Amino acid sequence: MLVEFFYELRAAGLKPSLTEYLTLLEALSAHVGGMSMSNFYYLSRATLIKDEALYDRFDQVFGHYFDGIQAATEDLTTDLPSEWLKKLDQLRLSDEQKAQVEAMGGWDKLMETLKKRLEEQDERHQGGSKWIGTAGRSPFGAFGFNPEGIRIGQDRSHHRRAVKVWDRREFSDLDSDREIGTRNIKMALRKLRRFAREGMAEELDLPDTIRSTAHNAGRLDLKMRPERRNAVKLLIFFDVGGSMDDHVATCEMLFSAARAEFRHLSYFYFHNFPYESLWRDNSRRRSETFDTWDVCRTFSRDYKAIFVGDATMSPYEIAYPGGSVEHWNAESGATWLKRLLDGFPQSVWINPEPRQRWQYTPSIQMTRELMNDRMYEMTLEGLSAAIAALAA
Repeated sequence: MLVEFFYELRAAGLKPSLTEYLTLLEALSAHVGGMSMSNFYYLSRATLIKDEALYDRFDQVFGHYFDGIQAATEDLTTDLPSEWLKKLDQLRLSDEQKAQVEAMGGWDKLMETLKKRLEEQDERHQGGSKWIGTAGRSPFGAFGFNPEGIRIGQDRSHHRRAVKVWDRREFSDLDSDREIGTRNIKMALRKLRRFAREGMAEELDLPDTIRSTAHNAGRLDLKMRPERRNAVKLLIFFDVGGSMDDHVATCEMLFSAARAEFRHLSYFYFHNFPYESLWRDNSRRRSETFDTWDVCRTFSRDYKAIFVGDATMSPYEIAYPGGSVEHWNAESGATWLKRLLDGFPQSVWINPEPRQRWQYTPSIQMTRELMNDRMYEMTLEGLSAAIAALAA
């Protein structure tokens, strides 16, 4: 049964891997979650889905496949006015009264009656046993009681007797310009992985050990190999101070995620735009600096570079010698950025400013042109696009 579920998830674009599917089967074999459908839902989502942005799509596939959230087959598209569903005092019925309420006669009859009520009703209704309303015995509405009804608009179940829940699906966006965090950034950065065997031979090579032991007539022959590590080399240049103070928290999350993902990572700071010197410690930025030329010569061209900054400044700071607001720069910022791009051709610029503001800021337009339009917004969607550009 779960094989078809696996293929339906892949058909919906979720693309769980075979390893993840086998992990789910292993967890089920170990009775993780017991016999609860709710526990199985969370278990399957945790093992098969890697990105929170896909949770809603998973919910739809899960509900469709297991028939836990049945999609209405009737054309019930009428919007109910929200004031009709205002929460009122809940209906209180005695056990005898509840026992006297008759069922509507099955699913088809229930849906047919609801459709008819929608066509006939033109005002809010409270109480009673017929119309769509609140605090009544009607099978349609909220905060009432009926042994076989459709709950509409109520925040949660009370009597647990509804055979259908009709609510508008509304979720917070997680997939583009919302809720960027360290874990989301890590997931995006992992697309930049390229593994290689590096360092001392200190990791057990089990297949080679078995093979060598068999060839040695069963006498143990341990074989070691170098550890498998991410071979991608990364440079990050952070703009600090001024307008970037508003984006410190997001930059810290990016820095933290990058340090966790890349063994070969170096970073430098600049203010507004890179010039002839960079630094690594903001408290010593005046006394301990690194010549930008030396950075270009020290790190090889196979390093990938990420510039992080809002690119919001006076255009003079980019285009003219002496344009820096802090010191006299003998050469323009544009000249130094071009040198860095020549040294590290695989480069992108991540901008924490919303994309809709870019066209109204001349310095952002100038920076985008210098970067050959390789500027991306610091959102989940933008970061994923930037990583894809670096990985190409």
